[in-house]
Amino acid sequence: MTQAGHELRMQRRLTDTLYSEAMLLADEARAYFDEVGRMEREALDPLIRVSFSCESLKVTTRLMHIIAWLLTQRAVQTGELRASDALDPMRRLGDAPVTDDILLDLLPARARGLIESSADLHRRVALLDTAQGMPETIASPALSLQRRIAGAF
Repeated sequence: MTQAGHELRMQRRLTDTLYSEAMLLADEARAYFDEVGRMEREALDPLIRVSFSCESLKVTTRLMHIIAWLLTQRAVQTGELRASDALDPMRRLGDAPVTDDILLDLLPARARGLIESSADLHRRVALLDTAQGMPETIASPALSLQRRIAGAF
């Protein structure tokens, strides 16, 4: 297998893994905020209750940005979209709404976990999105080493 083929296969695996993680997290968030979260929200102070609802929307927003970005990557990988088209600002990863750490401490543990998980996943995908927009001349040291090793064999 050529180096390019190996890289493409690794990108597909990464995209598929992140997509599965995002979909599972989206399903978990939906179930929580629609069911258990409603009961937990009702037990909160009215002002915190509003913040809780806003945070549920932030989780959804993060996840939808991630899923849209990953679907764009899949479209590139299957040839439905050119790689250069994926760099269009409309197809890049959307900004993640920020959660106030002080507020986070006031929310139920499961809500905090979902918020933190969605923010972490968005952060990881944002690293990929940023790297995707970098010119080839700024290759990572790890990728450079992988290419040198592959060339030796």
